[in-house]
Parts: sequence; C-alpha cells; structure tokens
Amino acid sequence: MGKSLNRRITPWSLLSFAAPSIIMMVFMSLYTIVDGIFVSRFVGSNALSSLNIVYPVVNVAIAIAMMLASGGNAIISKYLGEGNKKRACESLTQFVTVCILVSLVIVVISQVFLTEISRLLGSNEVLLADCKSYLGMVSLFIPACMLQTLFQMYLVTAGRPTMGLLLMIGAGIVNAVLDYVLIVICDMGVAGAALATGIGQCIPAIAGLVFFMFSKGELRFTGFMLSLRELGHACYNGSSEMVSELSNSVVTVLFNLVLMRLAGEAGVAAISILLYGQFLFNAFYLGFTIGISPIVGFQYGAKNKKKLRSIYKIAFLFVAVSAIILTVIAEVLATWIITVFTHDPATFELAEIGFKIFAINFLFSGLNITSSGFFTALSNGKVSAIISFSRTFIFTVLSLLILPHFLKIYGAWLAVPIAEAVTLLVTVPFHKVYFIGRGGEELSAGVDALFFICTSENIVGRYLIEVT
Repeated sequence: MGKSLNRRITPWSLLSFAAPSIIMMVFMSLYTIVDGIFVSRFVGSNALSSLNIVYPVVNVAIAIAMMLASGGNAIISKYLGEGNKKRACESLTQFVTVCILVSLVIVVISQVFLTEISRLLGSNEVLLADCKSYLGMVSLFIPACMLQTLFQMYLVTAGRPTMGLLLMIGAGIVNAVLDYVLIVICDMGVAGAALATGIGQCIPAIAGLVFFMFSKGELRFTGFMLSLRELGHACYNGSSEMVSELSNSVVTVLFNLVLMRLAGEAGVAAISILLYGQFLFNAFYLGFTIGISPIVGFQYGAKNKKKLRSIYKIAFLFVAVSAIILTVIAEVLATWIITVFTHDPATFELAEIGFKIFAINFLFSGLNITSSGFFTALSNGKVSAIISFSRTFIFTVLSLLILPHFLKIYGAWLAVPIAEAVTLLVTVPFHKVYFIGRGGEELSAGVDALFFICTSENIVGRYLIEVT
C-alpha cells in the first residue's frame, strides 16, 4: 500500500489512481439522480419536488461523514507516510466508530420529527405526505449512507480503490433495478425510491466493515483509545468538506423557497433537475480529489517536495482542461438531459432555460473543488474551509437573496455561476501564496515556501497555515 502511494508521478499514473474514485463518486451521485428520474417519470413532478425538499437531511448526514472521511483520511495517510501503521489503524477505527454513533442519533431525530422537519424545509400541504414518506424511509438507512461515504476514501487509502469502485457499481445497479421494481411494479412511490437507495447503500457499507475487520493489510480495525485531540483535528481539517455539504443543504432549502415563490411546484421541480446536474458534475471532481488526496497526504508526510510539485501541476492542468470540455457537453446536451427527467410542459420549459444558464458554473467549480481538497490533503483545513465556505454558502446565498429581486427567475439560475466565479477570484491568491510564489516564479519556490510555513515558528507562518 505504501508503495502504491509512493508511486512515480506521471499524468497517467495520477489519473489512473484517481479514476476508480471518480467513477465511484459518479455512481454514488447516480443513486439520487436515478431516484429523481424514476420519481419524476412515474410518480410526478410534485413527488420530485417533495424528494428535493427533504433531501437536505441526507446532506447533513453526508456532510458529517465527509468531514470524518476527508479530515480523517489526511491523518491516516500522513501516519502511513511517516511509517506509523499502528496509529493509522487506531485512527481509522476511531473515525468509523464515531460515524456510526452520530448516524444513529440522526436516525432517531428524523423519525421523531418527520412532520416538523418537512415543514421547516419548505413543504406545503400539497407536498407534505410525500415529504414524510420519503424522509421516513430514507432516514432509516443513514448509518449505511454515512459508512459508504467513509469507505469511499478509506478504501483508496488502503490501496483498494478498485474494490471501492466495484462495490459502488454493484450498489448502483441494485439501486436502479430496485427503483424500477419498487416504484413501477410495486407502486410504492417515493418510499420505494428511498428504500431502493438505502438497500444500495448497504452494499458498500457492510462490505467495508467486513474488509477492515478481517483485513491482513496495513489498514484494519484495531483497539483504540478515544483521542479528542485527534478527532478535533480531523473535524477541523475536514470542515471544508462538511461545510460544503451543509451549505448544499441550506442552499437547496433557499432555492426551494425562492423557486416556490417565483414559479410554484414546477419551479421546485425544475431546480431539482438543475441540482442533479450539478451533483453529477461536482461528483466527478470530488472523486478526482478523493483519488489524489492519499498520494498528496503521503508525500506531505514523507516531505517529498518534488513529487508534490508534479502532483500539483498535473492535477490542475487536468481540471482546467476537463472543465471546459464538460461545460460544452452540458450546454449541447441540455435539452436531452431535461427530457430524461420530465415531459411536464411547465417544468420542462423552466428547466431547459435554467440549465443552459446554470451550467456556466461548471467552468469554475471544478477548480474550486480541487483547490479545497488539495489544501485538505496538506492538512491546511483553514484555507480549504475558506474556499469551500465561499463557494457553497457565502456567495451563493448572497446571490440568491439579491439577484431574484432584480432579475426574477433568471437571477436564481445565475446565482451559482456567479458564486463559483467570485470564489475562483478568492482561490487564485491562495495558489499564488502557497504554490506559485511571487512574481510568477516556478512552482518549486511556492512549495518550498509551503514547507517553510508549515514547520516554522514565525508569526506569519502560524497565521497562514495551522497544522497540529
């Protein structure tokens, strides 16, 4: 496993290592997207709106899991880079245990307050029954959902990205088949969609538990003493990923409220389709970040500056080029994508116009996501959180609160593109400080400065980057 993380860095080796994680995250995003397609096609646009209204509860669970996954992963891979396998195993076990306990609390709260949560998230009387039905079923599988998120990263660090990929593909196929059986044949409506998703999530969750329980490799479950300091460091370092998911929840609720006011239930259904597109696109770059993070963390722990320079150059060149290509594809296929989800005239008209405007954000979001993930892998949770919080919350919320007052529904479609573009303006200076150096110097100077900042005791260093 250490040899795998310490491989020779070339464009092909880096992309081939990240590919399983990319595919894995795309398949995970397809859980929700497939549910949306079946619900919209066979239950109706109002049912799709209901699913979107209560899904922020799942976002909260995923947010906490992402925090423990990314923040914990940086710690685990750093221990491996230092050759401390015992601490790596203890950390792994601690983070999985905490994840399970938190997930059980979320299950209880969701089940007890189904009606209250649905109304709080924006449900009206027309949508309430479906909101409660979906939330009541999907929340029962929150533990599996959170463990699945953890194991996406931990299996990569354990040197088994292909295993994680195969589990995710199998889970995605099971989910799609059950969607058809439970929604179309059994006529279970939105509850059937939730049940199909939950059963699919159980596959990687249970398989991950079994793997780390009986693994003979370097990473496996072991006894541990709870370390609040280490747990706090993982939460702090992974806070950017948590903030991103939590912000998605808040932004989804705000989108629903704004679109309900501007266009009613059809508007909520339309933004649901747009957010599915964003979910799939962002999953591509989140998967890429997950894939390269163990290598970045390992080389950071091993203090191999030369390989870190190579990773940085290859990663951001790939993201910049692929973002342009994927944005063009999204614009060209906009009408076809909307057709997959709905034939309802009102929803279709809103979503088709909205998607072509909304898709502009894909030019910027990949660079922002990768930047945030790169800093997380370097144990710089502060900068990572600033980037993530800016793109997913601050600028998006401000855009949603301001633009619709002047541009009506077009303001809602423009909110995310403007937020991502402004965030990129915030992100670029961090790259100049940490990686590129002053006056456009070679990357090596920037990376040398990064290591100096990380290890020195000077005041500027402690302000710019905090590593415990």
